Amino acid sequence: MTTSGEGTRLNKYISETGLCSRREADRLIADGQVQINGQTAEMGVRVGSDDQVLVQGKPLRARPEAVYLAYHKPVGITCTTDPAIAGNIVDALKYPGGRIFPIGRLDKPSEGLILLTNDGDIVNKILRAGNAHEKEYNVTVDRAFSSEFVQRMAAGVPILDTVTQPCQVRQTSPVSFNIILTQGLNRQIRRMTEALGYNVVRLKRVRVMNIRLDGLKAGQWRFLSRPEMDRINAMLANSSKTEEASSLNNRRPASPGKPAAGRNKAPRQGKPRPSGARRQRDLGSR
Repeated sequence: MTTSGEGTRLNKYISETGLCSRREADRLIADGQVQINGQTAEMGVRVGSDDQVLVQGKPLRARPEAVYLAYHKPVGITCTTDPAIAGNIVDALKYPGGRIFPIGRLDKPSEGLILLTNDGDIVNKILRAGNAHEKEYNVTVDRAFSSEFVQRMAAGVPILDTVTQPCQVRQTSPVSFNIILTQGLNRQIRRMTEALGYNVVRLKRVRVMNIRLDGLKAGQWRFLSRPEMDRINAMLANSSKTEEASSLNNRRPASPGKPAAGRNKAPRQGKPRPSGARRQRDLGSR
């Protein structure tokens, strides 16, 4: 066990076994549930092949073969691996090949594509907001809207004490639209439409990066193909895995002649602004 540059960082070491993501590993370490060679582990330590690592009193198993799945999450399923929560995504999917966890979230009232894996490293690369990977949704609202609504959605909407980044929005019927986001604020699409006076009645994610929902009925899943994974890995080749990168996608470019700012502020609405950690935790939730 060392704090130098040798060995593998403990959270990465744990996630590579498929036990959990790096973020979950950090929580286990912070809660004192990880031991290295009989001593309670501290954040930031590195371990080598000769170290014995116990998580919740149990030794880590060898890393299994990496698994990548596409799942059509039905409405009513919660994107959590907690077995105590009824309707959790693991019980719903019933994958027989070992422990997997979702990449990001899709909120309970929403349906559509979500990726799952046992590879904690790829989870971090995809979820970092600074990496700006596209997610596409089909959305139906409670009443007809005009082209002004489309323009305002695309330009950016004040929510959560910030202004959403410009995005692609295309009207598909008097009450529905297609939207492509690279940002991931908590319940972002629902909050955006509510801020403009509409309510979402149906929200379906149809694409994450290069993976499409096509052909999967609600409740069905499939393995990602080798060409699909090759494309994902190519898209992730320059992705950052650092915490600093997570803030980049929440920044709007400054106007000419004005200094850049961390975010565009909207008037406070009387509710506390979620911390950056909370926003990052909710990445992908709609």
